[in-house]
Amino acid sequence: MPLCSGIRHNAESGGRAAVPYVPAAPRDTPHDKNHGRPRHSPHILPTSAKRGRHQRVTGLKYVYSRRNSKNEDMAEVENIIIKDTLEGLGTDAYSNYLAHALCLAGRCKLKYNGKERELQAGDLMIVRKGKLVESILPAADFRVKVIYVTSEFVVLSTPLSNYGMKGQLALFLNPIMKLDAGQRELCRKDSEMVESRLAQTGHHFRRDLLIASIQMLIIDFFDFHSHLYGVDNIPLPSAAIMSRFLNMLENGTFREHREVNWYADKLCVTPNYLSEISRKISGYAANYWISRYTVLDISRLLRDRSLTFARISDMFGFSSPAYFSRYVQQHLGVSPTAFRG
Repeated sequence: MPLCSGIRHNAESGGRAAVPYVPAAPRDTPHDKNHGRPRHSPHILPTSAKRGRHQRVTGLKYVYSRRNSKNEDMAEVENIIIKDTLEGLGTDAYSNYLAHALCLAGRCKLKYNGKERELQAGDLMIVRKGKLVESILPAADFRVKVIYVTSEFVVLSTPLSNYGMKGQLALFLNPIMKLDAGQRELCRKDSEMVESRLAQTGHHFRRDLLIASIQMLIIDFFDFHSHLYGVDNIPLPSAAIMSRFLNMLENGTFREHREVNWYADKLCVTPNYLSEISRKISGYAANYWISRYTVLDISRLLRDRSLTFARISDMFGFSSPAYFSRYVQQHLGVSPTAFRG
C-alpha cells in the first residue's frame, strides 16, 4: 500500500490532495538536492559538481558522463542532440528523448498513436514517447530540424507551470502543431539559438546556458500550444494526480495492471475521483488511457514477428492466449493473426 498520510481524496470531500505537486513524475521522488526545486519527474539531471562525474561535448551533442561506482566504467548520457532527419525516431536509440521537429520544407507522412499524420512545411511536431511513431515516409524534398532532449534535461529546463500537463495530453493525441508565420520564425530562431549555445564549449556557465536556452524553447512551445488550444486553469493537486497516473502508464504498469481501482489506490484517491479528474483535464475517463496505452503496446509487439502470440499474452499477464485473442479482437477489431497479416 502506498504512503497516503492516512488521507483518501474524493470528489465530495473538497479537501486538499494528499499528494505533492509533481507535474511529470513517473515515480515519487524527493526534492532534488542539487537545485532546491521539486522534481517534476525522476528526469532530473545530476550536477557535474558531484564526485566522479564529468561533463564534455562531442560535436552537436551535450554529453554528461557518470562514472559507475562498481566497475568504474563510463556511462554517458547525451542530453541534447541536433539532427536534420527523423531517422531513428521511434527506435530505442531515442527512447529517453523528447523530439522537437520543425519542418523546414516538404512533407512527411507518418503514423502516430495509431493514426495517419502528415508533417508539412512550417509545422512543429513534439514527440514525447517515440514508440508511438511508426512508418515514417518523408518526401524527396522534406527537410527538418530536430532537437532531441533527454527527459531529465527537459524537466530541469521546464518552468514551474501546470500548463505542461494539458500540453502533454494534447500531444499524446496529436503531436503536430500548425504554426503561423510569426511562430515559425520564432521557432526557427529558438532552434538556432540552442544550436549556437551548444557549440559554445568554452563557456564557463555552459550548463546553465543550455538550461536557459531549452527553457526559452519550451516557454515558446507553451505559448504556441495555448494559442491553439486555450489556457485552462488546472488545479495543482489535480495536475499532480493526473501526471502521476499517466507516468505510471508510461512506465509500463499497464502490462500488469489494467484496473482503474489499482491506480486509484496507488494515488490515494477513489476510482470515481480519478476518472473525474481525468475527464476534466483530458476529456477522457481513466480507463480510456489505460486501454490506449495497452492497445498501442500490443499493436507494436504484434508487428514483431519474432514474438509468438503466447509470448505477448504472457507479457501482459493474460490468463490464456484465447483471452488475449479476444482482447485484441475487442480493441483492434481484428484477431492477432489478421492484424499481423
